[in-house]
Amino acid sequence: MTAVPTRPCREGAAKAPPPPRLRKLGYFLVRRHRLVLSLALLAFVAAAALAAGAVPRLSLARFEAPGSESDRAQAELVNRFQTGSPDVVFLVTAVKGGVDDPAVAAAGRELTARAKATPGVAEAASYWTRGNPATLRSGDGRHALIVVRVPGDADHVRGTILPALVPRMGEGVAGVAAVRAGGGEEVFRQTVPLARQDFVRAELVIFPLVFALLWWYLRRAVAALVPILAGVFAMAVGLALLRGVLVFTDVSTFALNLTLAMGLGLGIDYCLFVIARFREETKAGRERADAVAGAVEHAGRTVIFSGLTVAASLAVLFALPFGFLRSFAYAGIAVVVGGVAVAVLVLPAVLASAGGAFLPRRERSVRGEGFWHGLAVRVMRRPLLYGGAATAALLVLASPFLGLNFGTADDRILPPSAPARQTQDVIRQNFPAEETDAIQIVATSTPPGGVSESGDMSEAGDISRYAATLSRLPGVAQVDSAAGSYARGERTGDGEPARFGPAGRGTWLSVVPSAQALAGDPVDLVAAVRATPAPFERLVGGYPAELADYRASIVERLPLVLALMLGVTFVLLFAMTRSLLIPLKATLLNVLSLGVMFGAIVWIFQEGNLSGPLGFTATGTLDASIPILMLCVAYGLSMDYEVFLLSRIKEEYDRTGDTTRAVAAGLRKSAPLISAAGGILAASFAAYATASVSFVQMLGVGMAIAVLADATVIRAILVPAAMRLAGPLNWWPRKG
Repeated sequence: MTAVPTRPCREGAAKAPPPPRLRKLGYFLVRRHRLVLSLALLAFVAAAALAAGAVPRLSLARFEAPGSESDRAQAELVNRFQTGSPDVVFLVTAVKGGVDDPAVAAAGRELTARAKATPGVAEAASYWTRGNPATLRSGDGRHALIVVRVPGDADHVRGTILPALVPRMGEGVAGVAAVRAGGGEEVFRQTVPLARQDFVRAELVIFPLVFALLWWYLRRAVAALVPILAGVFAMAVGLALLRGVLVFTDVSTFALNLTLAMGLGLGIDYCLFVIARFREETKAGRERADAVAGAVEHAGRTVIFSGLTVAASLAVLFALPFGFLRSFAYAGIAVVVGGVAVAVLVLPAVLASAGGAFLPRRERSVRGEGFWHGLAVRVMRRPLLYGGAATAALLVLASPFLGLNFGTADDRILPPSAPARQTQDVIRQNFPAEETDAIQIVATSTPPGGVSESGDMSEAGDISRYAATLSRLPGVAQVDSAAGSYARGERTGDGEPARFGPAGRGTWLSVVPSAQALAGDPVDLVAAVRATPAPFERLVGGYPAELADYRASIVERLPLVLALMLGVTFVLLFAMTRSLLIPLKATLLNVLSLGVMFGAIVWIFQEGNLSGPLGFTATGTLDASIPILMLCVAYGLSMDYEVFLLSRIKEEYDRTGDTTRAVAAGLRKSAPLISAAGGILAASFAAYATASVSFVQMLGVGMAIAVLADATVIRAILVPAAMRLAGPLNWWPRKG
């Protein structure tokens, strides 16, 4: 064990100031490295056990906006009418003939009864039990639909009911009718295991790839392996902390994916910061104990500030009232805690015991001050030229963002080979509409006319006129009401007495969108329905309205999310630099890197460029949830590299008092590491481009592009250009 060196103090000489707290921590970790490593091993075993218990407790989630109009409409349907929107659909295909053949019709009624008799199913209806409506029959007459409502939370429906219902219905009727499952609940039930497979497959690629990149950069096998183990440690700690969160609230199963992706990336990044500083301290001639303590003092401080900025960026998701997005905040913050802990507490103990294995066998030869120092000098000689050119290039890459169009997620997030996707493709191509996507209108006051004592609907004139008016809206295939079914303003079927509440008080209507409306953005149709005057007070719900309210709630709170994210990280950077201009500059540059990321995902995933090589289906829109998540994660990771670069520049400025020299020296010392760390992190995210679920691909590709743009053009060109132009103002209001 290396002793902590002490220097005798001459009599009468002033005593040296006490070392900073982090340096004291470094010396403590050196002295007690065996104890620290033993405790770390025990902590890892305990975390792994808790993590294993956390994974099965993660829950599924729906895109819902609590308290919204659609949420209240759904509650009214259930409580007053004991009904609701169907969420599962079964496509029945006639083996021979058409769905109107007597044998197929009998099989259809049998299958409908089979679905209704399944435990957990509240309602089941079909083309054959609803009076043969055109909306439930394909244009060629070969297919018809059974629509089913399965109440309950997503875990119960997708984990218990559907695994029993789908195989039972899938048996069909031998020689007469074949059956395939679809609908929103079945689509997302199939999405979860595919997403998990995507992440497992990506991790199998990532681990050897990252090891190879780390070995290439560090040139030592042990030094390359330890950051990967640190990433695994961060994952385990993150999931263990989620186990505690699960005691108080639900966490989405998709948070597991973020934990795996960010745990490895941050664990590696933070460990690289510490290892690089340890090497630098050793190269300067310091003993191992001093080198470890110096690494903890300088790189450890950087890691802590970086962790705070990443955690703060993710914490703003708590401002959104959606359990799905809040789950990512819990997961992200938990994994940041794990990454910081392993880099600041565990890695120094490893360096104290086996530091020689982390040192290069021979130093790489560098001409002069090196490439990065030379680049910084060239940029600062002509900051307007280099900075303007780089900004223009990034703005061009970000320009597709201006065409961003938020839409709704549907079955096309799945690959064409997924059974639920195949079912929905047949429905989309062959049916005029899909009743599982009907807009439900619930009257909250007694409708004029009501219903006569004999049950005759003829008195419900205002309802019939309202239904006829709705049926004329562009994108409406049919409107079903207590006063009849209507299409294009004409009555096409009898009314349904069940659509009236007790004693004629209250009613509800279904507005069935056309296939064309569903292929576009059904949210526009929801807005048109809500804008149509009604003869009674009413609530508009149903799946399209739920998505519209969910999207509107996110967009409405987006300014708050941005303000919190920018404000909190500004405060943290000010605390680190004691400057007002540097945090402002960092914020603007990070917004620019986010623009590049969003420009890329709009160009690739919304507009469909590269859809062939990547193997996804573009819909012309992007679901709002994943871009919001990417915004918070990418901003935090961008600040990760900003903090590291600024810490080195500030350290050099404190030593020399010369901004230009500080920027050049800071870039020379930090840019190789930032580029290596950014390249490794980008490669980790890029591996998810092989996913079969499109939003997993979007997360991976978008994050990889953001990290690369940030770690190269922004840090190497725009940061030195901006700091050169600002000059002494960089450090205002600091003194000295």
